Order: sequence, then C-alpha cells, then structure tokens
Amino acid sequence: MMITGKGRCNVTSADEIPDIIKNVVGNGRFLNSSLRAFDNADVMAFFERLGVPLKIERGNRVFPQSDRAVQVVDAMLKYLRDLRVEVRINTTVHALVIEDGVLLGVCLADGAKLEADAVILATGGASYPATGSTGDGYAFAHAAGHTVTPIFPALIPLVTRESWVKDVQGLSLRNVRAILYHAGKKEQDFFGEMLFTHFGVTGPIILRLSRRASELLMEGKKDIELRLNLKPALTHEKLRERVDRDFAAYEQKQLHNGMIDLLPRRLIDIVLNAAGLDTKRVVGQISSKERERLVRALQSLPLTITGTRPIAEAIVTAGGVATHEIDPRSMESKIIRHLYFVGELVDVDANTGGYNLQAAFSMGYAAGCYSVWNLEG
Repeated sequence: MMITGKGRCNVTSADEIPDIIKNVVGNGRFLNSSLRAFDNADVMAFFERLGVPLKIERGNRVFPQSDRAVQVVDAMLKYLRDLRVEVRINTTVHALVIEDGVLLGVCLADGAKLEADAVILATGGASYPATGSTGDGYAFAHAAGHTVTPIFPALIPLVTRESWVKDVQGLSLRNVRAILYHAGKKEQDFFGEMLFTHFGVTGPIILRLSRRASELLMEGKKDIELRLNLKPALTHEKLRERVDRDFAAYEQKQLHNGMIDLLPRRLIDIVLNAAGLDTKRVVGQISSKERERLVRALQSLPLTITGTRPIAEAIVTAGGVATHEIDPRSMESKIIRHLYFVGELVDVDANTGGYNLQAAFSMGYAAGCYSVWNLEG
C-alpha cells in the first residue's frame, strides 16, 4: 500500500465497472461477481468513513487528498485495532494444515500450530520481495493440490539490445506512441509518456506493453521489437511537410542543428543514425529520398526487446493460482474447504491506475464475508 501510486496510494479507479474489468487484462471476467458485490464506490465510501478524504485525478485515478499513502495505511491499522483484530508480525507460516480435504489451520516455522476455522491466503505475488511478497503463497497453493499457472512479471521496465539508450537515460517523452511487434506482427500499441533508462525503457505506456512482451519472452519467443512513433499526431505527409519547412529555415546548418525544433537534442543523432544520415552534413544537401528515410525514422524508431527487469522489480506479478479452481463469488478453493485465495496470488492482474488494488479489495471482501457466512451455516 505504501509504494502504490508513487507513494500516494492509488486506492482504486473511478471507471465504470465494465471498464475496470476491461483493464484487468489477466482473467478480468473472473472478478465480475466479487467486483459487483464490493465495487469502487464501496471502496471509496469505506476509506471516507475511515477519515481518508479522496480525490479523482486524470485517468480516473483515486488518491487520498493528502497525497500520502501512510494516511491510508494508518486508517486501516486503526480500523483493525478498533475491531480488536489480533495482528501477529514476524510470524512465518511454514505450511497449511489440511486433513481429508478440509483446512484446519496453519503450521508456523517454529513448529507451533494455529487452529483456524478458515484461512485466507493473501501473500501477494513475487514482486517487491522486501515487502514480504516472496512467492511462498504459490508453494502453499501447490502443496494443497492447486494448479499454479507460470508466473511472470507484468508492469515491468523492458531491457533493450541497443546501447544508445544509455546516452539518453533520464530523457522523458510525452505524446509518443509505442508499438510492440513480434516477428513483424503488431501485438499492441499505446499512446502517452515513456522514459529512457540505462538498460532500456520504462514509463506508463511501456509498462502497459510490458505484460505482453514479458509473456512472449516467457514463451521463448524471439524477434520482439518496439517501434517508437515520436510524432504520432502527424501523418507521414504532414510530417514530411514539417521537415521540409524546418530544413528550408536551417538549410545552411549542419544536420544535427537543423533538427533542434523537431526533437530533444540528445535524441537527434540517434534518429539521424537510424535514418542512415551523417549528422555533420549540411541540411540543404539532404535529398528527397533521405528526407523520406528521416520521416520514417521519426515515426518508427526501432528498439529490440531482449528481456525485462527482474520480477522483483515488477509492479505486479502475472500468473498464479488458477482461477478455474476458485469459486468467483466467495474466493473459496474448489479443492480444499475453508481455504480462500485473494489478491495478486490469484492468476489475475491489471493495468496501472488503481485496478490491481480494486481487484484485491473486491476479492478480499468476498473471502472475508463468505468465510464467516459459511461457518455460520
């Protein structure tokens, strides 16, 4: 919670329910029942009742008005204390205690056993292990007989083969389009902001593309390419006209200096190299065919994707406990009675924008309610 929304805690999205489900790119339809039972309006009302005023920002992202994630966490901890919930920290669970298909409790690392009428596994995925999400929940689920679909990083920066990214690391681009290709076939494309790093690329549109790229890499696919349209607002013809106007104004200058109105300075030579043009040539000497090559480079700058950053750095983990083995209304295991799964541990993942937390809240509410209702008969 403390690290979501860059430390501001993006508690949910104000989107309509169908749009939230659409943004849950990994098994979104599985959430239909739980999301409608405890939706984003319920989440917002819950935090408002706890004394956390909220606000809606661009993209329908919902944040605390204070812009402080710690306010959300403190409110939840106070709520637990008010309900006299016992919280045990530094208490490692070693295994689930299961007999004849019924969960009876948990076994701790020190050998002690905690009896329980129900257990809700909310251990998170395998990203950000320093927060406690070390992936042990997958082992618990597997030991209980559940299928765990292969996990892979989603919402993760991408690593590129090209070394020139180091020369522009820290450069942020707005209003660009990133297009993901595999074997020459277009897979996805998104418009918005991105950032160059010493290893490759990141930023909002790259993170959205990264799930598919990560999936292809996990499948052992090669020939994965990213093409950047640095001028997506212009057609090829309009951009050619723009280049011609700029070149007419700077015809006596070297080519590098003739591009200063088109691109950030650090990116100029990279684009010119991609177009096969010598940066020191005089602008007025650039032929019509060479200008066409330049326009193509501006609207399709290639990057070869060779990998992702480690899963420990992923915002969310894709894959996990198979959804067909979980009751979507209650989150109860279809294999072990009184065992429930929620959150990132389940094979459900979403885009950025508050969708992953909303999914966790909806699943958690369902598991909490049904675990009590089942015990009460």
